[in-house]
Amino acid sequence: MTNPVTHDRRHFEDLAVGEVIDLGHTTVSKDMIITFAREFDPFPFHLDEEAAKTSLLGGLASSGWQTGGLSLKMLVDSFLSKIASCGGLGFNDLKWKTPVMVGDTIGGTVTIAELRRSSSHPQWGIVTMDFDVRNQKDKPVMTMRLANLVECRQAEVPA
Repeated sequence: MTNPVTHDRRHFEDLAVGEVIDLGHTTVSKDMIITFAREFDPFPFHLDEEAAKTSLLGGLASSGWQTGGLSLKMLVDSFLSKIASCGGLGFNDLKWKTPVMVGDTIGGTVTIAELRRSSSHPQWGIVTMDFDVRNQKDKPVMTMRLANLVECRQAEVPA
């Protein structure tokens, strides 16, 4: 049966190992950092400019979780909203490499690293993607491996 929501999107069979997705870019403002930190990561170096100056980070910096969330938003906008994505399965190897500071612009790429059909649910495939997120100086700010469930166009094709 064809899913009416995803019938015109790319499916698992349309994806290829090595495919590179451009995430685009987003600039991180002071307001974005403080708003996120107040609710989710209330450390002084995310909330208070003076405290942040004396911290290990040397200034007001985005939470790593905010960097991850912004990166996922860019992935949804550039890729996941265009494929028959059924949701995330998890991530591993998350590394925050360089702090994201006020005014930094982050972007980068995601590369499809692995594709495999689910052996227990033949209607789904699993796409594993490697993030390489960098700032405007081309310094890496975050890497991560993410697994996502994607509809197969033909579930009857063996895994």
